[in-house]
Amino acid sequence: MTKSDIAIVGAGPVGMALALALKDGPHSVTLLDARERGAARQDPRVLALSHGTRLTLERLGVWKDLPTTPIRHIHVSQQGGGGRTVIEEDDYGVDGLGHVVRAGDLAAALDNAIRTAGIELLDHTRAEIDRHLPGRVRIEREGVTDILESRLVACAEGGMRADDPEIEIREYGQHALICMATPSRAHGSTAYERFTGTGPIALLPCGTDFAVVHTASPEHADALLALDDTAYLAELQKSFGYRVRLQGVSQRERFPLQLRVRRHPADERLVWLGNAAQTLHPVAGQGFNLALRDVWSLSEHLLESDDPGDQRVLDAYLRSRRTDRRSTVGFTDALVRVFSNDIGPLRHLRGLGLAALDLAPPLRHFVAKRMMFGARAWP
Repeated sequence: MTKSDIAIVGAGPVGMALALALKDGPHSVTLLDARERGAARQDPRVLALSHGTRLTLERLGVWKDLPTTPIRHIHVSQQGGGGRTVIEEDDYGVDGLGHVVRAGDLAAALDNAIRTAGIELLDHTRAEIDRHLPGRVRIEREGVTDILESRLVACAEGGMRADDPEIEIREYGQHALICMATPSRAHGSTAYERFTGTGPIALLPCGTDFAVVHTASPEHADALLALDDTAYLAELQKSFGYRVRLQGVSQRERFPLQLRVRRHPADERLVWLGNAAQTLHPVAGQGFNLALRDVWSLSEHLLESDDPGDQRVLDAYLRSRRTDRRSTVGFTDALVRVFSNDIGPLRHLRGLGLAALDLAPPLRHFVAKRMMFGARAWP
């Protein structure tokens, strides 16, 4: 039997961030991952990091090594209707409203920091949490089965089973196509969110290109994937409009979109984080930022505890995160439901809302700070 104060199941960015946040604390930490070490470095997705997330990554000591692209302007509009709003970094005294990074690059920086810190990471290790014996994880590595006994298990691995009664699921009837697109002119560090009748399209500045997140119905996604690059570029340009001219696209990948939320993200000597706790629609790019706020708050509670799995510690953590978690889930869900349709009267109201944001600085500042720092509007 192996022992560790805190077992973290899943060595993706969320699990590695928690391990780094705990590295100078009183508790021993072991990371477990079913994949080969470094597999997360191949993640093709692109993440939009909020300003608050940047501050957290600076505290973890990995920000300076990240190849990021700043977002200095955010342009929000809708297809087929009036109204638009623009958020500028100069209004908030920050170096970037957010930053864009390839998920694989973030994983690489975190993994390098894990190695430097000497944190134990067991790869090629299948882990099964024992719900009958809290704190125990059955592990299988190189054909050998063992028990890892801990005082707290943090599950940051994968998504959630649809048959788990603790999971609330909302089907959006959308898939996300992701790719890179080359603009005909420099993007000027501007991010675009364009709401269409079939779902939002985001263009995020990433290097000299845009990272594209193009949502569509499953049937439409099938058709878009079947197109060659030239035909798909024409469809993307038509859907997005001609405020930005694109001249090339990369190979596309596809992901189904759902809202999945674990009702109670903690149990006896067990806590769920990241996609194991909630999986959000990518609109407004809030998923990873919410996860990292969870990680940082949990680490603060654990560092101050004698027993990291004490129920009072976990209850205090849940209370501290309740407002931000509920409001972020509700915010992204409402955006999708309100903006992903083509109903005429609602389109008009959306236009008025976007115009109001542009004309009312206090309201625009509230939304901007909400996206940068979460519900409590500070990191």
